[in-house]
Amino acid sequence: MTLFVNRLTQLDVSLWCPRRGLTAASWHVDAELDGELGEDGMLFDFGEVKPWIKSRLDAGPDHTLLVPTRAPGVEVQECREGLCVRTSLPYPMEIRAPRQALTLLPWSEITLERLGDRLAEDLMRRPPDQVTAIRLALREEAIDGPAYCYSHGLRRHAGNCQRIAHGHRSRLHIWQGGKRAPALEQRWADWLADRYLVSEEDIVDGGESEYRGQLTTRYRSDQGSFCLRLPQERCAILHTPTTVEHIAAWLATEIARETGHATRVQAFEGIDKGAIAQA
Repeated sequence: MTLFVNRLTQLDVSLWCPRRGLTAASWHVDAELDGELGEDGMLFDFGEVKPWIKSRLDAGPDHTLLVPTRAPGVEVQECREGLCVRTSLPYPMEIRAPRQALTLLPWSEITLERLGDRLAEDLMRRPPDQVTAIRLALREEAIDGPAYCYSHGLRRHAGNCQRIAHGHRSRLHIWQGGKRAPALEQRWADWLADRYLVSEEDIVDGGESEYRGQLTTRYRSDQGSFCLRLPQERCAILHTPTTVEHIAAWLATEIARETGHATRVQAFEGIDKGAIAQA
């Protein structure tokens, strides 16, 4: 017997890509569980499937930076903060963070199929009674229109959003004159794609001349100390924390200033949630 649950939960992550660099993703998680029916006529109570799988994904890859450790130009070593990851291709990056903020994968590149198989294997290490096999399928949200990927970290967040490099793949809706503005949506989605959104208050001086042209952000939060260094052109600086509420307000203000027209922005944070702002 097979039990299936579509859109059981979602993962919001950043990942290092050997072609795109620091990018981000939001994935639906579909699950299938094989096994034998119990005396109650069930394989696994539907009410228990979601919290059981979700709790393990939340404690694992969700809101982390996925690092393919065998990708060209990737180096990993221990450091005072926990782990240090340095890259050289397609551009230099350095992140220092507690171990739980990074998911290290012994691959040259991350694929949805391989990651789903890996997560299912982890779940099967301690499966529920009667469950003999688990399959997870990860898939992107089908978005009709522009989508953009951004990474960020929220030092004041009480949960895992405080991790300095996690991200989302999101919709972007823009209205002017009471109508959607698809050309503006596409332009801004393209500009924002694969950028790191950083709060101005978290930026520090990189110091040595070797770091010229790079932006360093550093903070300490409940989970530990974090530091991230990226090329400046891969970053967008906000005067506020990079919550989705502030992102929506920042975009509305920037677009209104650029176009000279009142603007309404609906910015999503991953799948099915976000904020609306007007300027």
